[in-house]
Amino acid sequence: MNNRLRIAMLSYHTCPLATLGGKDTGGMNVYVRDLTRQLGRMGIHVDVFTRSQDEHVPHVLHDLGYGNRVVHVPAGPEKPLPKKELLDYLPIFVEGIQQFAEVKNEAYDLIHSHYWLSGLAALEIKSLWRKPVLHMFHTLGLMRQRVARVPGEADGDYRIEGENAVLKGADGIIAATLAELAQLQWLYQADTQKITIIPPGVDLSHFYPIPSEEAKEFIGVPPCECMLLYVGRIEPLKGIDTLIHAIAHLKSQGIKVCLAVIGGESDQTETNKSEEMIRLQSIRENAGISELVTFLGTRSQDTLPYYYSAAEAVVVPSYYESFGMVALEAMACGTPVVASQVGGLAFLVQDGITGFTVPVDEPLALADRLRILTTNPELQHKMGREAAEFARNYSWEKIADQIVNIYSKYTLHKTSQL
Repeated sequence: MNNRLRIAMLSYHTCPLATLGGKDTGGMNVYVRDLTRQLGRMGIHVDVFTRSQDEHVPHVLHDLGYGNRVVHVPAGPEKPLPKKELLDYLPIFVEGIQQFAEVKNEAYDLIHSHYWLSGLAALEIKSLWRKPVLHMFHTLGLMRQRVARVPGEADGDYRIEGENAVLKGADGIIAATLAELAQLQWLYQADTQKITIIPPGVDLSHFYPIPSEEAKEFIGVPPCECMLLYVGRIEPLKGIDTLIHAIAHLKSQGIKVCLAVIGGESDQTETNKSEEMIRLQSIRENAGISELVTFLGTRSQDTLPYYYSAAEAVVVPSYYESFGMVALEAMACGTPVVASQVGGLAFLVQDGITGFTVPVDEPLALADRLRILTTNPELQHKMGREAAEFARNYSWEKIADQIVNIYSKYTLHKTSQL
């Protein structure tokens, strides 16, 4: 008899195999992908259910290894859709998961959902399967509403209603940091008894320090060039405009650094640019630093360790981050991080030890910390070493152990037989 724990992982609106840097791809994709791989190494079977967004992609893929599957469930048009429209297709998504389980004769022990849309689907499946639901929000709608900078950047009240329903119906909630726990308690009046703090992990077999000269040679940066790096989505909440203004201030002080931006469209893309990309390129040009700031577009996960290791510092100037996966990946590569003192970043980046934290939306303060780092190689290397050592606490081996302990809380009979 096979007593392996079997998990139904739900990531409705975005696929863990998607290319990073797009509108709806980022830390959550990495989280679901790497957690699933680590669970596979531990002998736990996982099927990740996501909505099919491309009819040309096979509906079942084994890219995560260990017999674990990514199942693309047709639910509405097989193309990207706005999140509000995705609500309409949740019942079809749930039906597709149910059909897959019946055809494959699968019986899952627990449903682990990610983001509020997946949480709503998980509650429906819970009523069908009578299985426990463990949920992780990754970002919170009320927090995004509080810090939204342009109309339409935050979802409407339909999301808040959905999040409250998930908080009420889920058996357990995983929060990434103490900050998220506090936000759930104060903004949502959540029952803290069922909330456990477990941070995301990092794949230390992939993200590790690469000698700077080798990394710079790989990505084509001259060894003498001082490169700063931003990695992430291109949206106003990410604060890239603050970073561009900081680069301009450094130039005015005679400190020449270049900035590489990974995510969104590249400078070579002339069509279909987002409004935010057009705005950021305009800020760059008006500041007179077009030669110093380059938008590279998306890059594969395989190349990111080279970019992290080639950078003097990785900058995360966000207005809101529930955790900050990019900061953790950069630290694992031995690169100091300069980040906004918000959300999970305030807990992850140790100010003055593994990098610096700065007040949000203050380009002069950001420029000052970047100046200190880029003009002090000894401090930069010291912080890099401390960052790499600190990141070892977040290995997926350690983090997945904590998550499996939570699984066991809800599947005691099953885990007792393992």
